[in-house]
Amino acid sequence: MSDIKWWKKGVFYQIYPRSYMDSDGDGIGDIAGITDRLNYIANLGIDGLWISPCFESPMKDFGYDVSDYRKIDPIFGTNEDFDVLLQKAHELGIKVIIDMVMSHTSDQHTWFKESRLGNDNRKADWYVWADPKPDGSPPNNWQAIFGGPAWTYDTKRCQYYMHSFLKEQPDLNFHNPDVQKQMLSECEYWLEMGVDGFRLDAVNHCFHDQELRDNPVKNKNDLSTGLQIDSVIPYSMQTHLYDKSRPEMIDLLQKIRALMDEYPDTMTLGEIGDDNPYMRTAEYTSGHDKLHTAYNIDFIAGSSETNLNINKIKLPFREVKKHPEYGWPSWAFTNHDSVRVVTRWGKNIKDKDAFAIMLNKLLLSLRGTPFLYQGDELGLPEATIPFEKIQDPWGKFLWPEWQGRDGCRTPMPWRSDAPHGRFARNVGEHYETWLPIPNEHYRHAVNLQEDNKNSVLNQTRQFIKWRKTQPLLQTGEIEFKEDAEDSLLVFDRYDDNNRMRCIFNITEKDVKYNDEIYAPLSASFIVL
Repeated sequence: MSDIKWWKKGVFYQIYPRSYMDSDGDGIGDIAGITDRLNYIANLGIDGLWISPCFESPMKDFGYDVSDYRKIDPIFGTNEDFDVLLQKAHELGIKVIIDMVMSHTSDQHTWFKESRLGNDNRKADWYVWADPKPDGSPPNNWQAIFGGPAWTYDTKRCQYYMHSFLKEQPDLNFHNPDVQKQMLSECEYWLEMGVDGFRLDAVNHCFHDQELRDNPVKNKNDLSTGLQIDSVIPYSMQTHLYDKSRPEMIDLLQKIRALMDEYPDTMTLGEIGDDNPYMRTAEYTSGHDKLHTAYNIDFIAGSSETNLNINKIKLPFREVKKHPEYGWPSWAFTNHDSVRVVTRWGKNIKDKDAFAIMLNKLLLSLRGTPFLYQGDELGLPEATIPFEKIQDPWGKFLWPEWQGRDGCRTPMPWRSDAPHGRFARNVGEHYETWLPIPNEHYRHAVNLQEDNKNSVLNQTRQFIKWRKTQPLLQTGEIEFKEDAEDSLLVFDRYDDNNRMRCIFNITEKDVKYNDEIYAPLSASFIVL
């Protein structure tokens, strides 16, 4: 196993910095707060951290709108604070990857401020600019994911600029070689500091069609809902042929990989949202010269409360199998953009804690790198956020059909018996967290679970510890069995010499399989 890369064998833990631990009493989590909790993370058995954006930002999209790639935002601390975090994590044997938002910046970035001055300055074409149509309308029909056209008119430059997300997040023009060189330099800055890799946000959005051709309109029968909502939004009415996933991406990915190869044992995790995600991921992870792995969103998409069924788990693996060139996969059941899985898949489940334990064991048993999201180890349900407390710009746009992403971003409940769950150590009378902690989360607080050997926290810890002794669960192949009832998810993890059967009862009733009775919401492992 010594030749298997750490990121293939290990378990990752995603931290949303605003909501992990507040060290300075301003209601917002920070870098020093993460450092303070590294022992907790190490005791959980985590091998790698993915830290969501903490670069300087106006926070229109809470860090995914970067105004300085080389500076930690003051609300999170300083570059020195990050260096301390990095050093302590490494001392504890924990790798650290950070979110690199490559496809766009904040409109407050100095690059954009210079670019919008006119079409004759050094950075004039660092962003995607286009003239209006003769009637003054946008250059084409491209839509922004967060609502409205993907174009905003700039009165200073008298042109439209492209933004795949918020209008405050202008898209960089990667057709310009100088932009590519600059972004590779931004990555190199953090590699020199010692980070172990990057999660590349919306990486397939880096290139656009230079002819600005209209996206084809989807057939009405092919309309799908948006990523997180049940109603169709304009973005999902198009086939995204020209606004993203362009063929030029391959050359850029190879350049990124060449840089990463200069820093041994580093890795890249790509976020790829595409109309054909498995084909695109196979394209981006094939061979050894592009992404190391890609983050599959099939398990985290959707907001409605639905029941978990075995096909939800089997289908992505069937799709992966159709693409032999598909590289090593990565999986998560929840992240900072999704409804928490206990709520999303547990509509009719009464024992939510047992369900959470089973789900964590399932995630950690699938072939690929597992990513736990903060609070998964506690079995946190989705929080309901009052409209007046909503912070997410997407949530404000979609209200009341969906509250947005705030429900999974509420602060961690560390103690049940302290104000605001001791999200901050010492708080004044008027202290408030940036998002409210729902009352139901206090029942899941870390201090209550620490002393209960059957808690979600301790059961997850024990399983991660055991997984480290099981090479088959780390890097073995996977084969689903089709002879079980729909209540049981059964698959084998195997290599040339060994085989382990993994049996998950996803219901709250006893189920019989091969003359054995499997208890409700249980996970069983049998060496064959």
